[in-house]
Amino acid sequence: MAETQGKVITCKAAVAWGPKEPLVIQEICVDPPQKMEVRVKILYSSICHTDLGAWTGVNEAERAFPRILGHEAVGIVESVGEGVKDVKEGDYVIPTFNGECGECRVCTNGVSNLCERYKVDPMKRLMVNDGGTRFSTTTNKEGGSSQKQHVYHFLNTSTFTEYTVLDSACVVKIDPNAPLKQMSLLSCGVSTGVGAAWNTANVKEGTTTAVFGLGSVGLAVAEGARARGASRIIGIDANASKFEKGKLMGVTDFVNPKDLTKPVHERIRELMSGGVDYSFECTGNVDVLREAFLSTQAGWGSTVLVGIYPTPKTLPLHPMELFDGRTITGSIFGGFKPKSQLPNFAQQCMKGVVKLEPFITNELPFEKINDAFQLLRDGKSLRCLLQISKFLKK
Repeated sequence: MAETQGKVITCKAAVAWGPKEPLVIQEICVDPPQKMEVRVKILYSSICHTDLGAWTGVNEAERAFPRILGHEAVGIVESVGEGVKDVKEGDYVIPTFNGECGECRVCTNGVSNLCERYKVDPMKRLMVNDGGTRFSTTTNKEGGSSQKQHVYHFLNTSTFTEYTVLDSACVVKIDPNAPLKQMSLLSCGVSTGVGAAWNTANVKEGTTTAVFGLGSVGLAVAEGARARGASRIIGIDANASKFEKGKLMGVTDFVNPKDLTKPVHERIRELMSGGVDYSFECTGNVDVLREAFLSTQAGWGSTVLVGIYPTPKTLPLHPMELFDGRTITGSIFGGFKPKSQLPNFAQQCMKGVVKLEPFITNELPFEKINDAFQLLRDGKSLRCLLQISKFLKK
């Protein structure tokens, strides 16, 4: 890729021009990477509910348009900026919305994965190095010519484009022999869910779990609990069509709230003679969170928050309810430190410890990205994979 290094690249991207407006496939310019940045050719990208939320503008404070969304992907390094040592041209990589600089107090401490400088920030829309963007366009949303306009970044990544620029802290090198389509899932959904079970809750063999919400992340939690040897995995969802897929991920019991005449937590307590050891809230609904909390066993039950919650919302708990020994905690990116731990997780996936194939339910060309969004909105897709760029693997 020496012919493009150090030069501005003109390529295709799906640009979001406003809340709920169809994404526009158009030409953009992508600047070369600056110090400690990496320019990546995106090969595949999948769509997550976080992309959907940003596109709809559900949280006004996070709105920034025009913008290139997308954060689950896999690609190949086109070029690197000054100071980048851990990846080079031609490496296969996955972008991560939650970075790891390797030097701050958090990165050098084993307790947390929230890097002080590059942790996930939904408000962030500019690069750390100079507070600018690496994307621009001279085409408006109608396809006509316009003055040069900067296009904002998204979640440290922006993968709905043939080329993107990321901080090197948000780029993870993977095995070149890895199944690339499946590796895109490790950028967010699967890592978030499996990691919540493995790292945050530390599910033990023979224990019991309840997973509230059987979307991609919830099913990844179930898959993680299955891989750890959980004896019972209860899946809770109002969409009965999710249950067949859940069986593939190790779900042993299903509860549909629509079929009950009592609160969900009461039904789970009946099933489990008091409650489960671990519950996971994957919907981003505080009412569901309360049910998840009350579904756990008094004395030691643990609830993990995995869903993304609208603001402003507060915990639906009275402080005294924590005196019975139950705990509640949040999980970002499944507690994985991306650069330190994700390559090993990718190897485990390649060995079949975690099954990735069932998560990809649809594949479409890049030009059909708006159809892919609609599939997710309609609940007809777990992950729809888009082929962003054509490539020949070495």
